[in-house]
Amino acid sequence: MPLALCLAVTVSPGRTGEQLHVCKESEYHYEYTACDSSGSRWRVAVPHTPGLCTGLPDPVRGTECSFSCKAGEFLEMQTQMCRPCAEGTYSLGTGVRFDEWDEVPHGFANVATNMEVDDSFGDVAENCTASTWVPLGDYVASNTDECMATLMYAVSLKQSGTVTFEYIYPDSSIVFEFFVQNDQCQPTVEESRWMRTTEKGWEFHSVELSRGNNVLYWRTTAFSVWSKVPKPVLVRNIGITGVAFTSECFPCKPGTFAPAAGSAACQPCPADTFSGKGATACQPCDPETYAEPGSGSCKPRPPCTDKDFFYTHTACDADGETQLMYKWAEPKICSEELPQAAQLPPSGIKTRCPPCNPGFAKGNGSTCQPCPYGSYSNGSACLSCPEGTEPALGLEYKWWNVLPPNMETTVLSGINFEYKGIAGWEVAGDYIYTAAGASDSDFMILTLVVPGFSPPSPVLEDTESREVARITFVFETLCSVGCELYFMVGVNSRTNTPVETWTGSTGKQSYTYLVEKNATMSFTWAFQRTPYHEAGRRFTSDVAKLYSINVTNVQGGVASFCRRCAPQPTGSCAPCSPGSAVDPSSGTCQPCPSGTYLRSHPSDGTPTCHPCGPGTCSNQLRSLCYNNCSLALALPGRMLRFEFPSLGMGAGVGTGPSFTPKGLPYSHHFRLSLCGHQGRKMASCADNVTAGRGGPAHVVTSYVCQAIVVPPDITGARAAVSSQPISLGDYLLGVTTSSVLDNIVSPPELFPPGHPDLPDIIFFFRSNDMTQPCSGGRATTIRLRCDPLHLGTGTLAVPSKCPEGTCDGCTFHFLWVTAEGCPRCSSFHHRPIVGACIGGVQKTTYVWREPRLCHGGDALPPQVIQACRSMDFWLKVGISTGTCVAVLLAALAAYFWKKTQKLEYKYSKLVMDAVARESDATSPDSCAIMEGEDAEDELLFATEMSLFGKFKALTAKFPHHRMAPGLNFPTPQRMPDGFDSVPLKTSSSSTKQEL
Repeated sequence: MPLALCLAVTVSPGRTGEQLHVCKESEYHYEYTACDSSGSRWRVAVPHTPGLCTGLPDPVRGTECSFSCKAGEFLEMQTQMCRPCAEGTYSLGTGVRFDEWDEVPHGFANVATNMEVDDSFGDVAENCTASTWVPLGDYVASNTDECMATLMYAVSLKQSGTVTFEYIYPDSSIVFEFFVQNDQCQPTVEESRWMRTTEKGWEFHSVELSRGNNVLYWRTTAFSVWSKVPKPVLVRNIGITGVAFTSECFPCKPGTFAPAAGSAACQPCPADTFSGKGATACQPCDPETYAEPGSGSCKPRPPCTDKDFFYTHTACDADGETQLMYKWAEPKICSEELPQAAQLPPSGIKTRCPPCNPGFAKGNGSTCQPCPYGSYSNGSACLSCPEGTEPALGLEYKWWNVLPPNMETTVLSGINFEYKGIAGWEVAGDYIYTAAGASDSDFMILTLVVPGFSPPSPVLEDTESREVARITFVFETLCSVGCELYFMVGVNSRTNTPVETWTGSTGKQSYTYLVEKNATMSFTWAFQRTPYHEAGRRFTSDVAKLYSINVTNVQGGVASFCRRCAPQPTGSCAPCSPGSAVDPSSGTCQPCPSGTYLRSHPSDGTPTCHPCGPGTCSNQLRSLCYNNCSLALALPGRMLRFEFPSLGMGAGVGTGPSFTPKGLPYSHHFRLSLCGHQGRKMASCADNVTAGRGGPAHVVTSYVCQAIVVPPDITGARAAVSSQPISLGDYLLGVTTSSVLDNIVSPPELFPPGHPDLPDIIFFFRSNDMTQPCSGGRATTIRLRCDPLHLGTGTLAVPSKCPEGTCDGCTFHFLWVTAEGCPRCSSFHHRPIVGACIGGVQKTTYVWREPRLCHGGDALPPQVIQACRSMDFWLKVGISTGTCVAVLLAALAAYFWKKTQKLEYKYSKLVMDAVARESDATSPDSCAIMEGEDAEDELLFATEMSLFGKFKALTAKFPHHRMAPGLNFPTPQRMPDGFDSVPLKTSSSSTKQEL
């Protein structure tokens, strides 16, 4: 009451003392005071300009604070009763709506800050001042850089209410969150903080609001890790209820109308009509003008050009002919009557119909009908499969006379992102192409729906062979500007994930996508000529063409060929049990031998047994090859055995921090699992940005995966933000020491050199994700290096030259240093050290060879102690043996010397006797010397000779004992009396010469 009185008597100081007139109704308005503790309030009159008049109505008790009017009504303050809104206006009753975004509406705060709070990024933060939400007429668009853009609105609710809005969130590389805080700055709806991406146009979002003060936040942050700029988040039609009452109705914005009183919303004007603000009906445009739906004015029609029409083909008639038809692009906005306007070319030219697609044949009429099960066709006639074969079911489209029944086409507006009821793709015989849209920014949509798949070999849930089917299509884009062709895959009509994007003109090429889940799948091609909206059609000649689409293993599909199968007694075929394949020679199912796995043949899709790669073995189901955390490596002269069970549980490695152009830090995080678990993939990377409310995050599971991580201290979230997970290894090719396997190269120079005596063990992986730059799929090499000091899982590293783990974007390289990478210790890895013999005891100790390059395995042998003899003993033995040998040699020398003396004596005596007898006149015919006689005789020589001289004389004469020079010594003859008789014959000349 005092507040009301103060408001009633408030005057301007400048008007004091003047006579004021009584206020008219047009000079004041009514307001409610704040609610008191009992929930009551007063209605007071407040002048538009204080101090101009006096005599305001007295305050009266107002309605209850919780009082409100229904939608389409407003509270008339004079009577304090709800009245319906007039025609051309609308009301939400207890709320407000913001659907005009020519500028940021009053009450909103639009700010942009840098996520990094470090002062070193102060210059970068200044660059974020312009990275705010941008109003674009019907909606507001977020930023597309790494700055944090926040759109805020504060509202005080008198009762519980709701906030609703529509949004488009197509790109998960943008972090989009919506949350509500109360007046204590505490979040109230935490589970709705992270928004989930949208797949099909605008999606509706609603959050309950509590009574009292509420602050609404729409916040986005994009991190431009890849070169492609992400698509912005769009928000429109923000509505808030619970403000208790509205005292007026809002006029309809231009382009909309409200034909009846009490409207809760305005309706958009149809095409070729327009309306102004607060309209009750839409006005038609003049014939020479046009207007798009929801327009506030009409535009003049431009003259028609060759970009305003397209061509298509009619269905085949009874004569097997089709007609070439030209049609105006819808909606038709051009005029044919203007000068220099192009005219529609004549239609009706007939040509022969193309043949039916494989698996189809013409029936009684002119339409192509699918062949029944058990038969196949190349497009001409249905033929039964031979015995022992079955049809390879699939879908193959390469002739485009009519759009197949399981395909549909539409157009998504690039302006308001609403779907239009027109065709975006048209058939053209050899291909299907994008027709002209209403705008060059429209998305031309083509969707193929497959109900399910029936692979020839059962794919069990506990296997890791995830390929259920594959889709291959041949396409081409012809563009003069930056057009884009998107290929998207949906599962059970709930997700529509972009798989690959092609920008600009591309040559005729094929693309293959592997289906890894047996579910209802949708494959979508979306073509946009330009993302910029301009009036008219300038780039209609920019088109995308699909020449053929081939999907394998389609449930309920048709067959273009038959493949071998295992016949049953009933005559039908049945798939082989898991782990078995059809033997071509016998036609029966035979289990695949150990070391092989089942793989579909490239030509007909028949599963066959293929050998595993080096260092791998097959699992029990023969669905894949894996390494069982062991390896036998043959090196020259030795066999090394490795066991690394600790590496089977997986490990992670993150790259160093990288920064976007505006300073947002991020890193690449990798998860790796090498072996074991019967080939199960144990590495997983998650996308917690796109997780649904209350649902799990999107997770990629493989042998090697990668995700982009933003630290939690940057985003303000409870945990690090992980986004964009991809698989880098879906199957193991082999384990070897060679640097090349299956055209995948692991350059040794990327990492520091290892030990020359022990090569690195290299694991080679390949993924199923085929991308535009990586046509063969991504690949990964992991070098396992021995270091006994790194126990457990050791350390993981990426190449220093390629800090993101890859040098070309397709092949990733890692170095895993761990003791598990060392071979098992064996006798080769240690050597003995023999000690000295001390006190009759000798010790042999075994030590590891340095550097030690083994782990686990055999332990060092224990110390060996054995008896031995010392050096003193052997010295004594040696001296004794030497003394004995010396004595023996001395005895032998004395003996032989004595013997020599005897021989010399005998010889000398013989010589002297011969000389004596020669001097006598009568010489005896013979002489004899009895044995033993020489021992008693002593001969004295006139001239004494030394011992050396005697030996010399002996050696000179003794060899001529049979016939000495000058003497003829016949051979002695033993006589009967025991004497040796020697006849002597002299020669005077020779004797004198000798003497």
